[in-house]
Amino acid sequence: MVTADQATNAPLYDVVIGGGGYVGLTLALALKQSEPSMQVAVIDLRPRSAIENDPRSSAIAAGAARMLEQLGIWYQLEPEAQPIHEMIVTDSKLNDSVRPVFLTFSGEVKDGEPFAHMVQNNHMVGALYDSAVNEGVDVFAPDRVQDFAVEAGKTTVTLGSGAILQARLLVAADGVRSQLRGLAGISCNRWSYNQSGIVTTVAHEREHNGRAEEHFLPSGPFAILPLKGNRSSIVWTEKSLEAERLVKADDFTFEIELERRFGHHLGALKLDGPRQAFPLNLTLARSFVKPRFALAGDSAHGIHPIAGQGLNFGFKDVAALAEVLVDAHRLGLDIGSTHILERYESWRRFDTWQMGVTTDVLNRLFSNNVDPLRFARDFGLGVVERLPMLKKAFIGEAAGMSGPTPKLLLGHEL
Repeated sequence: MVTADQATNAPLYDVVIGGGGYVGLTLALALKQSEPSMQVAVIDLRPRSAIENDPRSSAIAAGAARMLEQLGIWYQLEPEAQPIHEMIVTDSKLNDSVRPVFLTFSGEVKDGEPFAHMVQNNHMVGALYDSAVNEGVDVFAPDRVQDFAVEAGKTTVTLGSGAILQARLLVAADGVRSQLRGLAGISCNRWSYNQSGIVTTVAHEREHNGRAEEHFLPSGPFAILPLKGNRSSIVWTEKSLEAERLVKADDFTFEIELERRFGHHLGALKLDGPRQAFPLNLTLARSFVKPRFALAGDSAHGIHPIAGQGLNFGFKDVAALAEVLVDAHRLGLDIGSTHILERYESWRRFDTWQMGVTTDVLNRLFSNNVDPLRFARDFGLGVVERLPMLKKAFIGEAAGMSGPTPKLLLGHEL
């Protein structure tokens, strides 16, 4: 229980962000750069040193890259970022000797700007962390938001360390299993796919030439995403029990199963990093805001990786929320008030639910071994392949610039 004296003496922030991943740090950096007078704090369970241990890589859409460039981060990431110049989509059974290509995407958002890049998470989050601190963001780590209470005009935030903070707005960016979302009493629509995503990195003999591949197999999509050098990031969907078996298997067994799905077109394969498995669920928050409280990133939505849009949807949340808050702050309005936050919710909620439903339908359509469905989906892929305008629309979606686009995703300052 926070006493009146503790609350009175607690430092007052404009925004406190629970969660120091890419969403929380990017939001903090965008707010502080746009409005240096804003007081911003980030609370995260991980110390700075733990960021370097993240072996994963992510596809950064062109819109997100523009935002990172506007925030002064992209120049640090670009030397190690691998452009994706082409993507192919196949549909086959695991033991098929030939995997016909039904759909290809190639091209650029504009001259010299690929629709996506692959970036290592530790490089991206480390650069965001350091830049946020340099801009004057207060980072409390390792620590966590243990509880909060909304009062008139402010929120009192209690940290696990015992520290007390006050904020005009508390933002939950603490992941798909968000504790803060639960404390706020926001319920979710959620169901499990009984699938897990295996993530690892492989080295291969031949060059990938910036080509990404997504193979639709009966157990789920198997994605090969190019990294710098002769390396690729793997996102491999399997039934959860099979994924658990594969992750626990010895390297030889794992590499044999990997090669069956990867194929031989890039030569000999070798594991080049640890392997991890993550359960796949659809999680959609029923509301994104409450008085003096907002959800962003995976706290608001967890979608299937079949379309590769989870991270970029988090960045879109950041861009929209930052724009709403900065606009309100400049007008002298209360950034934690419901009518300000509802602008953010109306901007992002429908888009998120639409993508959640789309990825759910795609996963159910492609993750099966039913021949009539396979024929129908392959016919649909073939139709898209022959319609350039429709392919262009898909590239715009993949680039993160479909629908009403926040300023930061266009590369504009707030």
